[in-house]
Amino acid sequence: MAKGQFHTAHQKGIIQRYYENKGDINTQKLSEIVSDLYLEESAAKQKRLWASAETALINLGANKAQVEQIVAERNLAALAKMAEKLF
Repeated sequence: MAKGQFHTAHQKGIIQRYYENKGDINTQKLSEIVSDLYLEESAAKQKRLWASAETALINLGANKAQVEQIVAERNLAALAKMAEKLF
């Protein structure tokens, strides 16, 4: 925002609720990514989904080494299991 501009009370409430529910939002995104990976046949889209899954897992506080291993192997079963553990 430009200097001197502030959020209204309504906007502040929206921002606050977003950050209060950020964990829930990330878990929902991760579950959608797992579902999309299971159904997706396009290699290009799968590549983007795996990158998104890696980001979502790291944002949820998963072990970075385990996440990198799962993503490198493209192991969907391990991804689903890790996602379930984080829920």
